[in-house]
Amino acid sequence: MGKSKEENCSFCGRSKNEVEILLTGQSGNICNNCIEQGHEMIQREIYGVDVTKPKKRDKGGTPKFDLKPPQELKKYLDRFIIGQDEAKKVLTVAVYNHYKRLMQPSTGDDVNIEKSNIIMVGETGTGKTYLARTIAKMLEVPFAIADATVLTEAGYVGEDIESILTRLLQAADYNVEQAQRGIVYIDEIDKIARKSDNPSITRDVSGEGVQQGLLKLLEGSIVGVPPQGGRKHPDQQLVQVNTENILFICGGAFDGIARHIAKRINTSPIGFRQEGKGVNLQSDESLMRYVTQQDLKSFGLIPELIGRLPLLTYLNPLDRSTLKRILTEPQNALVKQYKKLFQMENISLEFEEAALDYIVDQAVKFNLGARGLRSICESILTDAMFELPSDKSIKEFLVTLDYAKSKFEHSSLYEIRKDAA
Repeated sequence: MGKSKEENCSFCGRSKNEVEILLTGQSGNICNNCIEQGHEMIQREIYGVDVTKPKKRDKGGTPKFDLKPPQELKKYLDRFIIGQDEAKKVLTVAVYNHYKRLMQPSTGDDVNIEKSNIIMVGETGTGKTYLARTIAKMLEVPFAIADATVLTEAGYVGEDIESILTRLLQAADYNVEQAQRGIVYIDEIDKIARKSDNPSITRDVSGEGVQQGLLKLLEGSIVGVPPQGGRKHPDQQLVQVNTENILFICGGAFDGIARHIAKRINTSPIGFRQEGKGVNLQSDESLMRYVTQQDLKSFGLIPELIGRLPLLTYLNPLDRSTLKRILTEPQNALVKQYKKLFQMENISLEFEEAALDYIVDQAVKFNLGARGLRSICESILTDAMFELPSDKSIKEFLVTLDYAKSKFEHSSLYEIRKDAA
């Protein structure tokens, strides 16, 4: 069959000289512009993926962000998160340098600034996830939280590594270019630690296998992502996402890593010096501040993964004074939240200082962390929140120490924790 005499696109009418590529079929032609528009329409209508370009760019095509210096970023974090100054400093500098790198116009020199992913070590409830979420909110970039515990090697029951990016695409309303400049927080990274240094006849499909699968993702590569999540299959349309400019922040409690730190510095986990060597620690001083990449390797992370997480920081355990400040001082403090809830019922809520101290003491006693403060407050205020909205005569409500004790000590939370203790 002979070639079509028409050298114009059958869809838009452009001539061959006006387009870059003109594909010729049996009964017509199509140009590269119409192919791209058709591809975008298929992605949008069938798969729900928006592949349009973001509008927020300068004249040179460089993306722009509402980026503030690290000190101002830290001041913003201080409004919501109490303490953890070291972690805030490391996180704000890393985020500032990362987005400054993306905003840097091409100068033609040979210097290529690489991104610095972050790993945060700290006990549960110390604010790892909240730190990452708060700084992403300030920058107004897509942010996604992924749980490493559900990830497995390809072909096994669980989620593929690429499902991490599916959540980021969803957070960016399926705008691929915006997603490619977002932040991903991978929680519970310690749960995929290598189970043992000894070889085994069984595969470590949710441990070392996942760590190996994360390597290219963290370093920067083009990954095929299923837009609706789930397992990949051969007939599925995948969205290509470049992870080179995505900042990955990993966090984990690393329960038991204090033993590895103590062994390395030749001291015991409770802080006593052994055989006249090592670091002389006070009994109330946390070993977390001495954590290094060597300790992460001893815990079970493979060296290749540690190398792709060059920034390591720690979060201090929450002591009593810090928990008291978390309860009352931040912009989104729990006491302020409950006062606002009661205010919506035209009731003025107040807490006795002794009642606040009691709440903090219970959180310390049961080792619940900052998350536990809400559980304790709910146990104390549930009856009041159940009864008072129906009684329009009450305009003021004071939580006293006796009231807090009577309500909490009769709660199921108190009984469970008391039995566990």
